[in-house]
Amino acid sequence: MLAASASAHSAPKKVLVLGDSLSAEYGLNRGEGWVSLLEKRLQKEKIEATILNASISGETTSGGRARLPALLSQHKPDVVVIELGANDGLRGQPVAASEANLRAMIEQSHKNKARVLLVGMRMPPNYGRAYTESFFGMYKKLATHYKSPLVPFMLEGVAEKPALFQSDRLHPAAAAHPIILNNIWPHFVALVKAP
Repeated sequence: MLAASASAHSAPKKVLVLGDSLSAEYGLNRGEGWVSLLEKRLQKEKIEATILNASISGETTSGGRARLPALLSQHKPDVVVIELGANDGLRGQPVAASEANLRAMIEQSHKNKARVLLVGMRMPPNYGRAYTESFFGMYKKLATHYKSPLVPFMLEGVAEKPALFQSDRLHPAAAAHPIILNNIWPHFVALVKAP
């Protein structure tokens, strides 16, 4: 009965995570990825939230843009975590195209009354300075424009340590995911706690 009489503000927040292999537990045992660790941390901190992980390995910003409307309609999330762009960058796709897709996803989320957390990514230096700087800058530009919180670089403290990667040297090993969560948590928790 108590839950039924609780105000809307105390209702558990619904969180949609829209990401690629970095959020989809690629190469990990179930429960080892940062999204699973996030669920455990929310429980530990006694923050009521339901997490829906709609991440797919290999996902691009165009794929996320195509999938998002149905996910918003079906799940009606309060918060959307967008962790996309890495696969665009690794394929050398034009930054303008990725930016347009991310922009559309942020706007779709806002139209559905969801707050957005943007998760940034960097490209390796071998992609050339102009491309890597433009790619990295895209996230800050969008976050500033839409006044959305931003995790500047989800692999901060991980990218420069080969021992924290799986044998493919692209995907973080299980030991890296608590670090990834620590990069995301401060920005995420503020959104989930907001009325």
